[in-house]
Amino acid sequence: MGNTGAVLPLRPAHALLPLLLASVLSGCALGAADPQTRPSENPRTAGASASTPGTPGTVPPTTEAPRPLEGRTVALDPGHNGGNAGSAEITRQVDDGRGGTKDCNTTGTATNSDYAEHAFNWEVALEVREQLEKHGASVVLSRDDDEGVGPCVDERGAFADDADLLVSIHANGTEDTSAQGFHVIVPEPLDDEVAATDLAADSADLGEVLVAAFEDADLSPNPAYGEDGLVARSDIAGLNHASVPAAMVECGEMRNVEDAARMESSEGRSVYASAISAGIEEYLIGD
Repeated sequence: MGNTGAVLPLRPAHALLPLLLASVLSGCALGAADPQTRPSENPRTAGASASTPGTPGTVPPTTEAPRPLEGRTVALDPGHNGGNAGSAEITRQVDDGRGGTKDCNTTGTATNSDYAEHAFNWEVALEVREQLEKHGASVVLSRDDDEGVGPCVDERGAFADDADLLVSIHANGTEDTSAQGFHVIVPEPLDDEVAATDLAADSADLGEVLVAAFEDADLSPNPAYGEDGLVARSDIAGLNHASVPAAMVECGEMRNVEDAARMESSEGRSVYASAISAGIEEYLIGD
């Protein structure tokens, strides 16, 4: 018998094209995004913490440099001055701190190639100041530049009254060109008074630490001033007028060829400055 079910009419092929196109386009739209990945996530960094060190947009922690001299004050006295040679002021007599008088100041010495001591003292002092300030110290200088006159030797001690210590920076000018090396001068005790004796003892301690710092920098003491490079004198007015531990460093001999070559080079001056800074820091930290 024949099929009695309803027969669906056939549609022409061109009538099915719109339906096929709609199906294809719908499939493309569904496949445009991976259903396992959120559009806002990067698969490579998904789950990473925004605070992870080293990731863009974060600031790594900083470590401050140590400042062991915070709260300490250092007085530096760069010996002489650039205008002293042309001034009559430096011959004026001032109190030497021991009951006598002496010239306000002097011109200082120089190397055989005319590199002046006052310039050496000034340049080393500036570098010492820079190094000490990096470690937190406040630094005061006895003069503002290398072009003026003075100050007088009595003022070069008194200006340090509010500091923790005083270091006067110089270079020696022995006529004998074979003389070589540094030495450190400290004040002799004024008398048997306890205060004066204690100050002289503290100055001697400062001097010893400076000598050790110079030796650590491979600088040798001048044997003309004793085996240990430390000398106590009563004729240095700047030291006599100081109310704080004080020492004068004669960094070397400007008439000696080897010492002069070191002083005339920026590298050599840095060696002296680093030795002075290290001695000052050692004294203050151990104080």
